Amino acid sequence: MNNMKLFCLSLLVCALAFVPAQAQEVHSHATQKSEKSKGEVTYSCPMHPNVKARSKGKCPKCGMDLRPVRNEEKTAETGSPEPITSAETSKMNIPDIELLDQNGRKIHFYSDLVKGHTVAINFIFTTCTTICPPLGATFARVQKELGDRMGRDVRLISITVDPATDTPERLKAWGEKFHAGEGWTFVTGDKPQVDELLLALGASSARREDHSPTVLIGNDTNGTWTRTYGLAQVSQLVQIINTTTTAEVSNK
Repeated sequence: MNNMKLFCLSLLVCALAFVPAQAQEVHSHATQKSEKSKGEVTYSCPMHPNVKARSKGKCPKCGMDLRPVRNEEKTAETGSPEPITSAETSKMNIPDIELLDQNGRKIHFYSDLVKGHTVAINFIFTTCTTICPPLGATFARVQKELGDRMGRDVRLISITVDPATDTPERLKAWGEKFHAGEGWTFVTGDKPQVDELLLALGASSARREDHSPTVLIGNDTNGTWTRTYGLAQVSQLVQIINTTTTAEVSNK
C-alpha cells in the first residue's frame, strides 16, 4: 500500500513538473512564430493599402506596382484604404525654380504660385491611365467646391512627373478635360528643374508610374503643411484647405 502511494505521488510530481515546461515550450513557439511573422515581407499597393500579396506584382485596381511592406511596419486596420494624414507645422524649403505653366509662360514656382497663398499640389502625368485621371477629377470637384475662392484665396497646382513628354500644350489639353479654371496651374519644364522641385516637395520617385498619389496642402504664410491621400473625399480635402488657411502662424 505504501509503495502504491509512493508511486502515485511520484506520478503527480512528474505531472506538475511537466505542465510549466510544456507551457514554456508553447509560449516559446508562439514567440518565435510571432517574431518570424514580424520579419516577413508582404507587398501592398501604395494607393490601395488593402490590396496585399506575398510576391511582387501589380495592383488589380489601379495597375501600380506593389511595394514591399514588413508586417512590423503595418498600422492597425481601419477598414478604410485612405492613409492617415500627417501634418508638418514647420515651413517647407520650396525652391523658386523657373518653370513653365500650361500656357507656356515662364513662372517661378515659389514666388509666382506659392508665396502668400494656400495651395493644394498633386502630381500627375498626361499619359497615365490609372490614378492620374481620378486625381484630376478630384481636383475638379475641389475647384467646384471652393467656388470664387479659387485663385484668390486658394490655388491648385498639378506638377507633371514626366516633363519630357508633358509639354505645356499637353498639360493644357489634359486640364481642359477636367474644366480647369482660373487658379489651377499645371507645371512642367526642363527635367532637371522639375526633378529638383519634386525632390524638395517629397514627391520624387525612380519611375513615373510610382509617383505618390498624395496631395500636399500648405500655406506658406503660416507655415502649415499637410500631406493627405489624393483621392480622399472632397469634403475632407476642403476641410484641410480651410484649416490650413486659418491656422495660426508657426513659430518654427
